[in-house]
Amino acid sequence: MPEKHAAAKDRSTVRSLLRLWPYVRPVRTRLFSAAFVAVVASCLGLVIPLVLKWIVDGPVAGRDPGGVWLGALALLLLGVAEAGLFGMRRWLVARPLAGVEAAMRADLYRHLQRLPVAFHDRWASGQLLSRGTTDLMLLRMFLAFPLTFLLVNAVTILIGFGILLDQQWTLGLVLLAPIVPLVILCSLFESRYAVVARLAQDQVGDLTTVVEESVLGIRIVKGFGRHRSQARAFRELSERLRGTELGKARLLAGIWALITTIPEVAIGAALVLGTVQVADGGLSAGTLVAFLSTALALRWPVESIGFLLAMSQEAATATERYFEVMDAAPESSGSGAADAAMSGATGVAGVARITEAGVAGATGAIGSTEVADHARDAGAAEVGAAGGREVADHARVARAAEGLCFEGVEFRYPDAPAQSAPVLGRIDLRVRPGETMALVGSTGSGKTTLTALVPRLHEVTAGRITLDGEDIAAMPRERLRRLVSVAFEEPTLFSASVGENVRMGAEDAGEPELGRALDIAQAGFVRALPHGVDTQVGEQGLTLSGGQRQRLALARAVVGRPRFLVLDDPLSALDVHTEALVEAALRRVLEGTTALVVAHRPSTVMLADRVALLSGGRIAAVGTHRELLRTNAEYAWLMSGAEPGSQPRNGQSPREAGPETGTARSTVAEAGPEAEPEGGPSAGAEAEPEAGTAPSAAAEARPEAGTAPSTAAEARPEAGTAPSTAAEAPRAVSGSGGTAIPAAAATTHEDDPTGPADGEAARPAGQDVADGALGRPEPRDGPSHGAAQLPAAPSSGHAEGSPR
Repeated sequence: MPEKHAAAKDRSTVRSLLRLWPYVRPVRTRLFSAAFVAVVASCLGLVIPLVLKWIVDGPVAGRDPGGVWLGALALLLLGVAEAGLFGMRRWLVARPLAGVEAAMRADLYRHLQRLPVAFHDRWASGQLLSRGTTDLMLLRMFLAFPLTFLLVNAVTILIGFGILLDQQWTLGLVLLAPIVPLVILCSLFESRYAVVARLAQDQVGDLTTVVEESVLGIRIVKGFGRHRSQARAFRELSERLRGTELGKARLLAGIWALITTIPEVAIGAALVLGTVQVADGGLSAGTLVAFLSTALALRWPVESIGFLLAMSQEAATATERYFEVMDAAPESSGSGAADAAMSGATGVAGVARITEAGVAGATGAIGSTEVADHARDAGAAEVGAAGGREVADHARVARAAEGLCFEGVEFRYPDAPAQSAPVLGRIDLRVRPGETMALVGSTGSGKTTLTALVPRLHEVTAGRITLDGEDIAAMPRERLRRLVSVAFEEPTLFSASVGENVRMGAEDAGEPELGRALDIAQAGFVRALPHGVDTQVGEQGLTLSGGQRQRLALARAVVGRPRFLVLDDPLSALDVHTEALVEAALRRVLEGTTALVVAHRPSTVMLADRVALLSGGRIAAVGTHRELLRTNAEYAWLMSGAEPGSQPRNGQSPREAGPETGTARSTVAEAGPEAEPEGGPSAGAEAEPEAGTAPSAAAEARPEAGTAPSTAAEARPEAGTAPSTAAEAPRAVSGSGGTAIPAAAATTHEDDPTGPADGEAARPAGQDVADGALGRPEPRDGPSHGAAQLPAAPSSGHAEGSPR
């Protein structure tokens, strides 16, 4: 509920209302015709006093009954004509003004769709709703009535006073005397009423916001029994609005009383003076009757000034509020020549920057595979002579530009202080074509913000993002959002059918594509709905469960077979069995697309080829899942929930420690007597414990003859085989149903000159524990050529590996 409202601009009422001209211009002919008809009708009303003068001075004075009947017939015809003309005026303005309101509402809605997400983050939905409903209704009423009658009444007053001065100029001057005080009073009233009218309309927006939030959040309100507090908040806002409306009524009553009283006093004075003149013989009775009838006919045009000014001021305030939204800058098209030129000029520099930053980061913290890739990219520039070097440079740039690239990306929210640190700083990341990159980080590290930059829901503050080498800032948004499909963490559905919700991802998707998308998302429940894919899901899809909504949102993301896919924790609301089915289907989808997946759980990480760790708004490490488990303590902690180097409490051994110790169960098996395995000396290496680990976790892991080596020991290849980074044994995850899931196969470093050599120490037990917490295979990493998959020695009474 917003308490701070936009300040009204210092613009006059007339200047504010003139902004409506582009909408009024198409119907100006009918509006002018309606105004002309209303002026004629009003002038017919001024003819009636002249007929009365003729009747009094003629047939009445001459005692001619026939003349009286003739005069009465003339008055009747004038009254009928006046009523008919006013009815025609209303008919002339009804249809075009309804069209003006509809056009303004359509423009507002269209503009809201084009405004950036940052705008919607700042504005309360109730304020936007009130501008599209209440304010537009006020504008239609102004165009239909006050606008016309301000003109009609002004013309009527001018003609009426001309008639009065012509009949008796001395009495006419008496009626003109109140004009000066009335003008001053109207000016004061307008300035004070403008403030109150703006406040009232803003408070209507606040009240609308409260009602909307209470309706959408009715489950929370009822679930926590907060209906009384919500009713109290609504009542407080209602009382505040009531007080403001009473202030408006007091102002309107005051100006109405003054505008009514002052002319009445003037008419009374004119009546006294006129009676004296009739008694002296200087004025005929018929003239006095006509003069007073004309003055009374002018009462309504004069007295309605306050009412018309109030409605005009409300309309001016509504116009200001309407154009506050319409004046907000929409999202840029992103297809201008300047943007394209800028992106082209910075392209090579950006590629060089990401390559340099990637090599530096890889040598510090990530796995050897990433080092090798960047080393090849960096080394290509030094191959051959000048001509060969240039060819190699071009090839390297073209290769690095493919896929999804973040090059020196920084982001700060538009309303953040200029001195504040950016939410994202110097993001350099490349997702290769056809690769799936998992984005992992603690809560608040900026994962969702980073994914929102890809479809340009937010604009980068610095740097650039490219899709296959093309800067997204220079790409038309329509084309960008055809290439990139998104599934957000909060699944949002609309008041439409299931099929319409899914087809929002691809409007031209047919029944086969729709069925495929539903199958991938494991949304077979749709077929059991009363009308299948034509079933209406209700507002925000609240007739469905959270998992069902999330599966439909996932189907919407994949129905169009996008080239780039951004998924923000898409499986968080699914049970483990449905999640496994969805993952299996998603693997087939991800093979043909370039994907960035925000992951909070190990099961989601296993969908990815590589993982990027986001920490403090920066990319801290990039590598495969197992590489980061071994080399990055923060990643191991995020995936296992265990502090690296922590030891079980109460002196328990890792074999005995359960989940209650805060760490995953140890997979370390105690080694038996040392014996040389077949093929030569022992390949086992002494595992050096990290600080704070239990001594048993660091025991020498040496395989017995003919037995499987310990899962804590780094398996060493025989001579002539490729060195393996880890020979991980299959592990079982004990779930509710007792389902066993095989462990990941060992990764290789065939292309990595920095891989482990013989005699290298085995990884610490703490990190092996973190690795064991997953118990899920990496889908697209085949088994190592030099590492055998050996069975683990299970702990007595416990299933190895930690439960998910």
